[in-house]
Amino acid sequence: MPIDPYILLLLATVGVAALFPARGTVADVASGASTAAIALLFFLYGARLSTREALDGLRHWRLHVTVLACTFVAFPLLGLAARGLVPVILTHPLYQGLLFLTLVPSTVQSSIAFTSMARGNVPAAICAGSFSSLVGIIATPLLAASLLGGSGGGFSADSLLKIVLQLLVPFLAGQLLRRWIGGFVTRHKKVLALVDRGSILLVVYTAFSQGMVQGIWHQVSPLRLGALLVVEAVTLAVMLLLTWYGGKALGFTREDRITLQFAGSKKSLAAGLPMASVLFGAHASLAVLPLMLFHQMQLMVCAVIAKRRSHDPRPEVTAPEPAAASRTAVGTGTRSG
Repeated sequence: MPIDPYILLLLATVGVAALFPARGTVADVASGASTAAIALLFFLYGARLSTREALDGLRHWRLHVTVLACTFVAFPLLGLAARGLVPVILTHPLYQGLLFLTLVPSTVQSSIAFTSMARGNVPAAICAGSFSSLVGIIATPLLAASLLGGSGGGFSADSLLKIVLQLLVPFLAGQLLRRWIGGFVTRHKKVLALVDRGSILLVVYTAFSQGMVQGIWHQVSPLRLGALLVVEAVTLAVMLLLTWYGGKALGFTREDRITLQFAGSKKSLAAGLPMASVLFGAHASLAVLPLMLFHQMQLMVCAVIAKRRSHDPRPEVTAPEPAAASRTAVGTGTRSG
């Protein structure tokens, strides 16, 4: 079960924030840079998303609706059910982070990678992840405002407007300019991927610096973190089983069930971190901790599942028996002669 090197970079960023948190003017500069990085992140995502692929994917609307239902209905219901674990197992701040985790859209890149590895419906995975991310720009803050309320970080019309300005507007701008910059983005996707990841690291540093300055990390004990990991493992297991066997009950093919399992059971760190920084402000560090842990867990578990699915036998095509085939060939040759 491989550990994503990017997770190590995220942990290193958290360590830097713990040792050298941004204060005063440096904190203001880091906050402004973080805001710009968030806008750039979604602008590039909009520039990468092919409108034609998205429209073609509408042919699999049943699959995409099911993925959205898993992401924005089933997951939040599990998050609400975990409310009963407070305060015995989870503290209220950790529960808020766990609930926020269940509201985040699905992943794109890793869902595609695992679907491809398991020999699933890759084009559907591309569209499902893209649709989930796009819907999540609006659905996640609205669900957070409804389910977390004022306790999550002061949700209001201003915070929702901030989400639209920082996430949706850059995304739409990227879509509008895709005609002119799409080729450049495609040719330099490896370099721009570094920009994406660098933006997220900056968001993490800013969020955890604010947490260190305010001393909120004293609220988390190793025992509570262990309990959080167990709760997240149960949540992931439930969603993996629900997407696989639920897809079978709905009559999806094996390839579509694989897409549903990987796109419907995962949460996006790239989308969740920027949203948390906007929605939670100074409390974002605890809010994103459950998401960071869940992200690594889902990668490890899904890598194992995808590898096992890749060894599943392919559906066999019934061929005529050799003897029958020979008789047919002989008979055909006799008639021809």
